[in-house]
Amino acid sequence: MATYLQCFWGLFLSLSLYFIHSTPTPHVYIVYLGLNHIHDPTLTSKHHHQLLSNVFASEEDAKRSVLYSYKHSFSGFSAKLNSTQATALAKMEGVISVFRSKTLQLHTTRSWDFLGLTLDNSEVMPLQLACGDDIVVGVFDTGIWPDSESFKEERGMKPIPSTWKGKCVKGEKFNPATACNRKLIGARYYLKGFEEENGPLNMSGNPEYRSPLDFLGHGTHTASTAVGSIVKNADFFGLGQGTARGGAPRARLAVYKVCWGKYLDGKCSEADIMAAFDDALHDGVHIISASFGEPPPLRPFFASNAAIGSFHAMQLGITVVFSAGNNGPEPSLVTNVAPWSISVAASSVDRMFPTQILLDNNNLSIMGQSLITTPTEIKATLADARMYFDNGVCTPENWNTSRSATGKVVLCFYTVGPKISEEAAAAVKTANGSGLIFVVPVTLDVAYVDIIPIVLVDFDQGTKIKTYLAQSRSLPIVRIKPPKTVTGKSPAPTVADFSSRGPSSTAPDFLKPDVTAPGVNILAAWPTKTPPTLLPSDKRRVKWNFQSGTSMSCPHVSGVAALIKSVHPSWSPSAIRSALMTTAYTRDTTSDSILAGGSMKAADPFDIGAGHIDPLRAVDPGLVYEMKTRDYIIFLCNIGYSKQHITTLVLPCPGLDTSCSKVPQSNTNINYPSITVSNLKSTVTIKRTVRNVGHKKNTFYFATIVEPDGVEVFIWPRILFFSWFNQENTYYVTLKPQKKSQGRYDFGEIVWSDGFHKVRSPLVVFVNTTADYGDSTTSTTTI
Repeated sequence: MATYLQCFWGLFLSLSLYFIHSTPTPHVYIVYLGLNHIHDPTLTSKHHHQLLSNVFASEEDAKRSVLYSYKHSFSGFSAKLNSTQATALAKMEGVISVFRSKTLQLHTTRSWDFLGLTLDNSEVMPLQLACGDDIVVGVFDTGIWPDSESFKEERGMKPIPSTWKGKCVKGEKFNPATACNRKLIGARYYLKGFEEENGPLNMSGNPEYRSPLDFLGHGTHTASTAVGSIVKNADFFGLGQGTARGGAPRARLAVYKVCWGKYLDGKCSEADIMAAFDDALHDGVHIISASFGEPPPLRPFFASNAAIGSFHAMQLGITVVFSAGNNGPEPSLVTNVAPWSISVAASSVDRMFPTQILLDNNNLSIMGQSLITTPTEIKATLADARMYFDNGVCTPENWNTSRSATGKVVLCFYTVGPKISEEAAAAVKTANGSGLIFVVPVTLDVAYVDIIPIVLVDFDQGTKIKTYLAQSRSLPIVRIKPPKTVTGKSPAPTVADFSSRGPSSTAPDFLKPDVTAPGVNILAAWPTKTPPTLLPSDKRRVKWNFQSGTSMSCPHVSGVAALIKSVHPSWSPSAIRSALMTTAYTRDTTSDSILAGGSMKAADPFDIGAGHIDPLRAVDPGLVYEMKTRDYIIFLCNIGYSKQHITTLVLPCPGLDTSCSKVPQSNTNINYPSITVSNLKSTVTIKRTVRNVGHKKNTFYFATIVEPDGVEVFIWPRILFFSWFNQENTYYVTLKPQKKSQGRYDFGEIVWSDGFHKVRSPLVVFVNTTADYGDSTTSTTTI
């Protein structure tokens, strides 16, 4: 009997465990339904609950599972579902996509002078002074520090635009009555997705605010870069001193806090981001700046919050600017590649922070770079990393705990240990060292703010230091002088080594990134209760801080886009992107080719897109490439959507053809400002249409061509005539391969000029000719 009972309970327990483990675990999913055809938020939410009820036991259970109902600008919801429920929903009529909500990462003064938006006699140039009051820039980030001077009202600011429907939401230590004004006109926060995926916001030991208030500083920094008010005498412990301001200092700011600190790292839930898009599009923003993303492998466009949100924004005339990512310099790692948004790479400005290193009694003088905040020189003993770290690898786990580096500046090499200075600095800090000399390739010479003094030197200088150290009978005395701020002495821009490169891994027929902008050592506003390094042991407090990343280049483009939108309020997002791309430049301050950081080669379009932004020229580009709704429909057809799906995605308008051609049309014919052919096997002809937006309505434009290597390029017609009655013209580009090639891209350009404007389009061609290359029967195809 006992044996029988044991067998029974054993079987019962096994079955119980089986059913426990076989029950699918619920996760946060996003269910996307396309356009909101109901136009009533209450009815839309009710529809969502009814749809969910099909996979729950009751409508009450369905309601409890919902995090957000996206009911204003598009239709969809986020809910806690198991995989079985998600699969069932994906098969239902009217559902475009169902996908897991992922956690995305953040992509973390002088720059505006470098861009040509200078201050003259303490006055802003007319463009910045006159424009922007009517434009609202929405920043999706970690919140805002409203006490910063960057968010004070500009003198003579007009009342908030009557079209604004947004609001400032009260929260922990954030009082809308005192925080918001005519500058900061909107502040919301979204936490449901983060807490479902990461647990309740941990306030103990993890400083955060359950409100729009910013602790991580990233959001304050990006917002002030885009639209910060004019503030004189900004600096970081005396470094980078000057007048801080955004690209559009008179523009309004609306903040959407979608990223939250966890272990001092920014985490952004897609469920929260979708809710922010839904609100922002309804609130009435004109530009959205979003410095976050996910690295490849990239998901299908309509299984991604960024692509969905920016698609509906584009249809409402709202320009969305994303960061390209910080996964360079390897190719094909660019993110945020949807053809209806802007993806921004990062590059340097012509400002350096030279720091002199002296060994013994000036026996050896070395020049490095640093952002050291100590006002007086550092004097210590220099030691090799091998004295304190196993094999000279400067990581905390390699520290020989029996050896203290007290009073020592440690020499560490990039090639031996960690690739980033912050990790080496943490190791030296753990060993109680006084400072770090970090030796890196010359192309990676980007200084960072850290908890201990760090000086970066290149391998040539670092090798001299190591040789001197090896030849010294005793450890030499090292003196590190305070850094200086030097501008205009170094070639710039140079593409940052960390900046993610193309080609796009999901849409190779569109050049991504689109443009590059300043993203290295950008000085901008910072929360005064947040240490510049975020580390609890850092007791410094600042109003301004240096940050690097495509997170910093993104708001530069957002600020310029706001200026363009203010000057040209009727321009579409595609016209604004075209203006930014066709006026971008590819030469540095020495008139040489822009260099690609992480290498010693000249940058190509996969590094910089169309080039480096030029705000003054972008406001008056001459011609623009406008993408019409039909262009987007062709793209949607090409990625597998049917007419039925497209009808639910695209805003209806009279006479709009939403059908897909029986013979697929190439993406190459879509009216993008750049031309990319990702598989050129034989002669092809490509169509482009340009619109004259210059002041002269009667004008001629003439074409010049730089041919990609091994490709013959013909343009017809070579002259475009515009008049009051003919403001649009179409031209055709024929590409004929002239070489046997596989597996490489070649680059050229097409420039249209009227003598004043230069409208430049990059030409990117992947020649993929076969063994029968040279056959006289090569066919000609019109794409």
